[in-house]
Amino acid sequence: MFELLFCSILTILPDYLYRRYGQGKRIGREITLYSVWYELRYGIVTCLILTISLITLVFYYHPTATTAVASFRTIAILPEVSGRVSETYVPVSLEFEVKAGDPVFKLDSHRQEAAVETARQHVADVEAEIALARGELAVASAQVEQALASLKQAQDEFDTRQELFVRNASVVSVRDVEKLQNTVNAMAGAAKAAQANKDLIDTKISVFLPQKLKSAEARLDETEVELAKTTVYAGVDGTVSQFVLRPGDIVNPMMRPAGILIPKDAQKQRLIAGFGQIEAQVLKVGMVAEAFCGALPFTIIPLVITEVQTQIASGQVAVGGQMVDASQTVRPASITTVLEPIYPDGLKELPPGAVCKVNAYTSNHDRLSSGEPLGTGEFIYLHAVDAVGLVHAMLLRLQALLFPVQTLVLTGH
Repeated sequence: MFELLFCSILTILPDYLYRRYGQGKRIGREITLYSVWYELRYGIVTCLILTISLITLVFYYHPTATTAVASFRTIAILPEVSGRVSETYVPVSLEFEVKAGDPVFKLDSHRQEAAVETARQHVADVEAEIALARGELAVASAQVEQALASLKQAQDEFDTRQELFVRNASVVSVRDVEKLQNTVNAMAGAAKAAQANKDLIDTKISVFLPQKLKSAEARLDETEVELAKTTVYAGVDGTVSQFVLRPGDIVNPMMRPAGILIPKDAQKQRLIAGFGQIEAQVLKVGMVAEAFCGALPFTIIPLVITEVQTQIASGQVAVGGQMVDASQTVRPASITTVLEPIYPDGLKELPPGAVCKVNAYTSNHDRLSSGEPLGTGEFIYLHAVDAVGLVHAMLLRLQALLFPVQTLVLTGH
């Protein structure tokens, strides 16, 4: 409507003034309801063409996004294991402030506690085996000493009989010497066996049992970790929102989260807007924009585009069991952009999640002032593109003024 009124001043009004004062035709006589379409045909046709061109120019170079949201980051409160809730530490409320490390809720942990106790007993059993092995080592050491003493006694007896046999064969028989020799050999074997048993027990104490103890302690640590997983803690400072979990509820990390945690650094100072695909060649990082949000009536927020997503969501292909069919795309997706306030705390008063309307403005000032050689037509055209942005800015402010009336009066409130 504003574009039509503006263009009619430049086309229909001059045509009428010419008819009135140049040709002497007056309204109600020569210019009637039936002849106005013929008398002012040049002005009307020119007005329609100029209006359509102006609207196209405004909405193409200064695009509008009706789906802009004050985004913020959220964290799902999920346990690492499934289970039934046994205790909650957060009251039932819409919002509750928590600090990093504060417990949120606890799952039933009887099975994990039993596993921890079993692992702890296993560690105690291994420690008892080490103490028992040390006693066995003492016994084995005594057995080695006993075997060596028996071997020495047998060796001395053998040496004595052997010497007597050499001096006088009639005193000691050959059979006695052979029996003593066999006894010495048996005692030597027993001493080696006792020493081997001692070495085995020593290896058991120094290698096998310590390794077994480490495995038992590792198993104990593992069970304690599983027990710790039954209590869910807040990972960061923030606000727990809409927490309705109660004792007896079942929580599953894959299907049923327990609630939502909104971090303090939730990146609230930004808007995410979706522009039409026709604006793909116009949207650039650094473009100045303005936003009007229903949560802040009568307020225009100056913004700047900081990111423009180069991919469009409607073209994504996910691995699945069906082939991709382009006709399955019901509606074209938008071009996602991120906008941040030009001035600090520009979105401080805006509630997170508020829906806004955003206008982005094309600016050719740098190009016009860079000294780049431009033709007369291009120079005028670029100035015209920048100038018509004022029309879109006026429309946004008019919408901001009419929004309370449309919402509170015209929608039935």
